[in-house]
Amino acid sequence: MTLPDEKPAGLDSPLVPKVLKRVAQVQVAAFRATNGRVGSRWRIGAGWRKPVPTLLLDHVGRRSGQRFTTPLLYLEDGRDLVVVASQGGLPKHPQWYRNLLAHPDTQVALRGERARQVRARVADPAERAALWPRLVELYADFDRYQRWTEREIPVVVLEPR
Repeated sequence: MTLPDEKPAGLDSPLVPKVLKRVAQVQVAAFRATNGRVGSRWRIGAGWRKPVPTLLLDHVGRRSGQRFTTPLLYLEDGRDLVVVASQGGLPKHPQWYRNLLAHPDTQVALRGERARQVRARVADPAERAALWPRLVELYADFDRYQRWTEREIPVVVLEPR
């Protein structure tokens, strides 16, 4: 169950973000209801054979001030957690990424841990270059997503605060 090497037709459809949003809402509800026993591992695409840990990222709308929660794959890097603003290779940065730029102090939920306070920052170019191979090792589809889009996919470091 692997993704194609070439960008799928229709990926840029306005329907895709809506579907992703609904899937995310279901995952958030299951994760919260079970304290991460359900929904804390991603088993789609490259995650089918090698499940990837998932966290819940809270973020505040940069214009609306509304609170949102987004499930994301993550890599542990010492005390930091690293997430990728890939949005499945879509042409625009995800909403959560733009929200974190405006409001970097937030919290995440991990399996068995409902609230860890973090501060988000975008990895600088050297740090991104060092982290990217580890992220692709964690979830090979990140590499496909980068090939599918013209934007450089941001890597975000969530530091404990």
